[in-house]
Amino acid sequence: MENEIFQLQYALDTFYFLVCGALVMWMAAGFSMLEAGLVRAKNTTEILTKNVALYAIACTMYMICGYAIMYGGDIFLSTITGDGVTGAEEAATYAPSADFFFQVVFVATAMSIVSGAVAERMKLWAFLAFAVVMTGFIYPMEGSWTWGGNSVFGMYNLGDLGFVDFAGSGIVHMAGAAAALAGVMLVGARKGKYGADGSIHPIPGANLPLATLGTFILWMGWFGFNGGSVLATASVESANAVAVVFMNTNAAAAGGLIAALITARFMFGKADLTMALNGALAGLVAITAGPDTPTALQATIFGAIGGVLVVFSIITLDKLKIDDPVGAISVHGVVGLLGLLLVPVTNSDVSFMGQIIGALTIFVWVFVTSFIVFTIIKAVIGLRVSEEEEYEGVDISECGMEAYPEFGGSN
Repeated sequence: MENEIFQLQYALDTFYFLVCGALVMWMAAGFSMLEAGLVRAKNTTEILTKNVALYAIACTMYMICGYAIMYGGDIFLSTITGDGVTGAEEAATYAPSADFFFQVVFVATAMSIVSGAVAERMKLWAFLAFAVVMTGFIYPMEGSWTWGGNSVFGMYNLGDLGFVDFAGSGIVHMAGAAAALAGVMLVGARKGKYGADGSIHPIPGANLPLATLGTFILWMGWFGFNGGSVLATASVESANAVAVVFMNTNAAAAGGLIAALITARFMFGKADLTMALNGALAGLVAITAGPDTPTALQATIFGAIGGVLVVFSIITLDKLKIDDPVGAISVHGVVGLLGLLLVPVTNSDVSFMGQIIGALTIFVWVFVTSFIVFTIIKAVIGLRVSEEEEYEGVDISECGMEAYPEFGGSN
């Protein structure tokens, strides 16, 4: 009887884990639509190619070496097949292969953050070369010091210092933003974005309906992102935990959108849709580090703080001439740090110092290694398309086709 109960629980938890992984995979579509909507029409095909290709690269590189680096063990096929599981003493509460699937879609999410930040001027193959290293080595290394439980170069384990990141505000989102910042600094701003006199020239996206669709897809996918991180659902305790995480995830997104919309209204005099969309995503990032302990009201407030912060961050980065077409560095980096620092507010087992040390470790590792890799790629094949290619749009030069050929000549 006990073994039958275990097998039922094992099946339910594995099924739940896989469904949540599928929801996170769907976030790849969300990033694709969001970025396609926020770039100019002449760069749409290339941004879509980057997103679909990076997902495939992430899945392959994490299978080849990333999972082993992050969690230890031998090559993929010999470590996570889960053959012969018959009882609770022999395995976790879900199939090991389900764990691989759930983890690999997180890797792709981190890499997707880089895509939007360097949009419209980075060479496609330079970006994909970086994706190989990011998903196969850079991300798995910092993941091994956090979720993997390994020590940082033999010095310390971040978890032992009181660092907690429930679903990845820092491990996934801030890491992706750190890599994005390195890429943006090396590739430079888009032509015409900043004037010689210090003026800032807005470059509007081509398709705000697509950007809005992308935001809703990401909002939906985030339930798998945070909810799946409970790691189980086949008991009363875990089912209640999942429900709390879903509730708080949704509340934070709503709070972030409302706060960003109101902030933009006061600052610009208009209801800025792009700020509202980034506000929702900021709320989601802010709650990701600790969606299991706040009340719904606290989650809404945390999301609102993220929504306000992201508006000011986007404006500040523009003034610093850090050109981020989709606001990825602000949403995932600045607010990712906020999310980590908010965890101790509702979780007494977490220390602010542990969160700060963890955040610094992740940021420094990812930024420095990404900067080095981007520098090497720049020296070997170059990072940036030519000025003429950028003017005409990278769709033609990089992909040989336009997203909207019947509307030729669009900017």
